[in-house]
Amino acid sequence: MANSINTNVGAMVALQNLNATSDALSTTQSRINTGKRIDSAMDNGAVWAIAQNQRAASSSLNSVKDSLQRGQSTVEVALAAGETVSDLLLQMKEKALSAADSSLDAASRTAFAEEFVTLRGLITRAVSTAEFNGANMLRGATATGVRALGDVNASAAGLVSVAAQTLTITVLAISTAALTTRTLASTAIGLVTTAITNTSAKLARLGTGFKALTNQLNFVGKLQDGIDAGIGNLVDADLAKESAKLQALQTKQQLGIQALSIANQSSSILLGLFR
Repeated sequence: MANSINTNVGAMVALQNLNATSDALSTTQSRINTGKRIDSAMDNGAVWAIAQNQRAASSSLNSVKDSLQRGQSTVEVALAAGETVSDLLLQMKEKALSAADSSLDAASRTAFAEEFVTLRGLITRAVSTAEFNGANMLRGATATGVRALGDVNASAAGLVSVAAQTLTITVLAISTAALTTRTLASTAIGLVTTAITNTSAKLARLGTGFKALTNQLNFVGKLQDGIDAGIGNLVDADLAKESAKLQALQTKQQLGIQALSIANQSSSILLGLFR
């Protein structure tokens, strides 16, 4: 190859190699800074698009989790009120049994009757206040069941439903029960016993519904974790590998600068031929 002061081929090659090294170094530094191997569509369009679609799926699952958690809270409030109703019914049965005692005087029976009515009023209060986010699962004709999202499709088949379980004194058939006489007290015992049985069954259904919501929430959480892990596998950088590569590229860059410096001295060498 001819020696020329117009065209320094060695310097051109050295500069090309130095530029390539600088580009690679910039890429590695970007991966270390962001923690991502693919941070934009410019890095790898196809993989970035796949990751972006999976991010959308993962983000959508947040709405599913919110819906299931609202459902859980609604059922949990209903269960708390229902357990209160069950406890009050047990106390009402105790009063009815006491009032059915033939040896009881009129004044004592009246006292038991008044307590019985007070306890029944507490049931009505517990049922009417068992509301979360505007939904009440226990209050008669206005009772609202839970229909929570179970997946991102929001289809009817994917909903997790928990039916309302009315626990008003009318549905429990104790609205007219009284203890003012021994006969009425005996009748009240049967009515309250039936109400206790029905309440227990309704609470069992609510408990089963709460478990279904919990199981679906756990599944959605695991599904979201799996998707996020998959996204990481697609786009995350191996920082240990990138760190080692950074050291190598920095050394290579320094060598490239020296090579370019040596190549640029070739013109000075030609001057020696004319001395």
